[in-house]
Amino acid sequence: MTETQASKGTITKYLTNAPTGVFVLYAIFAAFSTYFCMYAFRKPFSAAKYEGLQFMDTDLQIKTVFVISQIIGYCLSKYLGCKVCSEVSRSNQAKALVGMILMALAALIGFAIAPSNLKVVAMFFNGLPLGMIWGLVSRYLEGRKTAELLFAGLSCSYIVASSIVKTVGAWLMNAGVPEFWMPAAVGAIFLLPFCLSVFLLNQLPEPSDEDVASRSERTTMDGDERMAFLKQFLPGMIMLLVLYFFLTAYRDFRDNYMPEVFTAMGYTDEPTLFSKADLPIGLGILIVMAALNLVKDHQKGLKAVYGVMIAGMALMAGATLMHDLKMISGLWWMILIGFGAYLAYVPFGAVLFERIMASTKAVGTAVFAIYLSDAIGYTGSVGIQLYKDLGAAELNYFQFLRIFTYSMAAIGTLLFILSGIYFLKKARETKSLSIEDPA
Repeated sequence: MTETQASKGTITKYLTNAPTGVFVLYAIFAAFSTYFCMYAFRKPFSAAKYEGLQFMDTDLQIKTVFVISQIIGYCLSKYLGCKVCSEVSRSNQAKALVGMILMALAALIGFAIAPSNLKVVAMFFNGLPLGMIWGLVSRYLEGRKTAELLFAGLSCSYIVASSIVKTVGAWLMNAGVPEFWMPAAVGAIFLLPFCLSVFLLNQLPEPSDEDVASRSERTTMDGDERMAFLKQFLPGMIMLLVLYFFLTAYRDFRDNYMPEVFTAMGYTDEPTLFSKADLPIGLGILIVMAALNLVKDHQKGLKAVYGVMIAGMALMAGATLMHDLKMISGLWWMILIGFGAYLAYVPFGAVLFERIMASTKAVGTAVFAIYLSDAIGYTGSVGIQLYKDLGAAELNYFQFLRIFTYSMAAIGTLLFILSGIYFLKKARETKSLSIEDPA
């Protein structure tokens, strides 16, 4: 037991020697609830439409500007997180989590009280701290033999949380809370649960010797080590980064403009529509990601991860074709393209890089690769949303998403196949070297 663990309380000491099933359930609950509560500070504002409001007499919808402003802050946070989240010490992780969420809540209060044009600035400062929450939570989970299972639970948090906090926001607005005060009100409701969740998460012990033997050692990474990682996997990382540029933009567009897409398809405003669209997805993703943990051989596990992501692309294209042929409803189309997108998107949150690092015996923290991908991905999200308002304004949100779905499926399938070939070759080379030199 390390000195850090020895200073922990009863919960940590129990978890250190707890049965695997007990540890997994505890870790999933703590991580899930922490990240679920974070979404109450990020996504509720998108439940409102802010209809009839333009940004400074331009062609940009005010909601688009709010979304982009938050994403710019979130994206910048991802770039900062490449350094901060890969270097922060374990003793400071919980403090950082609580501090960042308080900054985000203060920004939401600013969003409520600031003049119209300055609300955009408030959304930027709301996104700025939130982008590092995933990395800080991931640091508690990575490098463990049950990592796929733990990240399956964590990943479900943002799938279901986005819809549920938007549902809560819609209920508050129906109860009379003004749409600009609604995001801060939702955040205030979830502040105490967030702090309690962080406390529980911080009780997790460090990875055991068995975890380290099963995966590879997970350490902090300085600038030279981060550069060495990039040089080691540069061609494959470039392909993944290009793919994630579009994939994040797709996932974010569907998520942020779900009310507008449903309206364009003829659905009436109903708060529970968001949950109906995403709750089945959360359950499906949990099952698929948990199943990946059953594959113990890391090279086979990497193949399985790529198989899941390619299947997600195929599902998006197939569902859109079925909707075009009137074989499924608009709600089922949203469910199926969402499920397909998350099958491809969720593994980037850790499972993909966990398998890459374990199969190639790369030393460091998967959080760096995750955050580099996120930084590029949210850059793409900004670009696509600007293009929608300025370059494709004649299309409604449903029409734009339909075209985007076909394009994403084609680009994604090609790049997943090429990058999969690259990383599997790297994994085979590592396995071959370990056989030749078992020491």
